[in-house]
Amino acid sequence: MNPSLPDPDSLSRLASFPLDPTLTLTPRVRLNLSIFPDAGSGVKPVDHWQIKRALLDYLKAASRSLGSASLQISGAGDPKKRRRGDAVARGVLVVRDLGSVKEEDYETWKEKELRGRLDGIELVLEGTRFRVSVEVPAADSFEDLRKEWLEYYAFKYKDRGRGAREEPDAIVIRGLPSRWFAETRVSSKPSMLVTHTIFSTLGSLRNIHVAEDDDFGQEVGDDTAGLVSGLHCKVVVQFEKQRDFHNALKALCGRSLEKEGTQLIADYEVSWDKDNFFRYSRSHLQENGSGRTSSVHLGEIRRDVHKSRSRRSPEQARPKRFRE
Repeated sequence: MNPSLPDPDSLSRLASFPLDPTLTLTPRVRLNLSIFPDAGSGVKPVDHWQIKRALLDYLKAASRSLGSASLQISGAGDPKKRRRGDAVARGVLVVRDLGSVKEEDYETWKEKELRGRLDGIELVLEGTRFRVSVEVPAADSFEDLRKEWLEYYAFKYKDRGRGAREEPDAIVIRGLPSRWFAETRVSSKPSMLVTHTIFSTLGSLRNIHVAEDDDFGQEVGDDTAGLVSGLHCKVVVQFEKQRDFHNALKALCGRSLEKEGTQLIADYEVSWDKDNFFRYSRSHLQENGSGRTSSVHLGEIRRDVHKSRSRRSPEQARPKRFRE
């Protein structure tokens, strides 16, 4: 980790964190919305644009910070299979204007000013009543994620009596723009070396895996997800030290990724590795003999870079690139 950068362990939840000269983690609050029809309205088609417009009008009237929030509304499942009482639409509300929020008031503000103002409100569209339910995703809170893995290991090893001594050491990040982690003017696909350089800002890495993430967004009903491949990538990062893992997860929770010179903001998803990815991926490769993988150990990156430099002859004008 670069000693000139702020320590993630003491980083304010309202402060930004630079990953490299062009990429910055910026604070934001995310709320997941579910829109349910009134109990007596039955099941019928709903106009998502009308719901979005009604919610935006309510937000602008309720609060300045809410009025500048970004809102996405999409369908909830297959309308033909929808049953009475099921949500007719789901949405994601992202609030980025946090300048007026004080650190000591953050939790109260998030619960009362944001969730409290939206949860349970009613919308009337063309004579039909809808109710809005609001949840704060656990992935936006380090404390909630830590509680999640403590309960997970306590249950998994309850008969062995060692659950409290085991913790995860890898982080999974989904929905990152592939081009932001690619080698400039070389490829639009994410590069292992570039990705390693960026995430090593958060601590000493043991393993790293990069792959295209074409399914990102489908879980929340994004109808366009997966139509264009290669837009997003998924990164799994394993840290050498438990402290680095904790600090990195704290820095990534409740933040978005912004790139200098572009208006695009990446609202990625972050979680801890529940599947022991690196342990099982290596076992799978050993069982199958050969096969390509984009998982690389830190030592392998160093050896590949050294070999590439040492084998290059003076006649070769173009340097060799790391093979992804």
